[in-house]
Amino acid sequence: MTTSKADEIFQAIQADPMNQTFTQQGMLPLYHVAPHAEILLVSQAPSRQAQASMTFWDDASGNRLRDWMGVTKDQFYHSGKLAVLPLDFYYPGKHAHGGDLPPRKGFAEKWHAPLLELMPHIKLTLLIGQYAQKYYLPYREKTLTATVEHYADYLPDYFPLVHPSPLNYGWMHQHPWFTATVVPELQARVAAIMADN
Repeated sequence: MTTSKADEIFQAIQADPMNQTFTQQGMLPLYHVAPHAEILLVSQAPSRQAQASMTFWDDASGNRLRDWMGVTKDQFYHSGKLAVLPLDFYYPGKHAHGGDLPPRKGFAEKWHAPLLELMPHIKLTLLIGQYAQKYYLPYREKTLTATVEHYADYLPDYFPLVHPSPLNYGWMHQHPWFTATVVPELQARVAAIMADN
């Protein structure tokens, strides 16, 4: 049986010395490559719950994200239209003061490019949170809020979003334009791609 390029990369990620601690604990890298994917989700790293279940966006944040996108769980996980590449494929742990640690530097630089080569049909990349936006956008506004508010400047390739974490519910309450303007535009673009055969 021949090993596919995707399998080779998966094995190389596990064998990479920078991931040795995770591999020794039996942890697997969590991401999702789909050869016919047209929507790519980029965020900082898997949550603790997602890493434990080995199911990406398997938490409250994922539920909110699917609501924003206007997709069902079945579409999200089984349509073949979506791919997921966090900036780090392992749960990084928490800060002493709460909140997840940032993705490790150098990880996305090493692994995103070869995985993106396997997905030539990507039409829209959702950049979820400041780390994803900093990595992928050639220019940004001075704040995450301003970048998200000016989302149209980055279309049609990129769609910057605030992270759907429950920790950001206060932010959404303070910025009602997000739900009124940004979410409907996101849903329209996602729906168009999902309907495209």
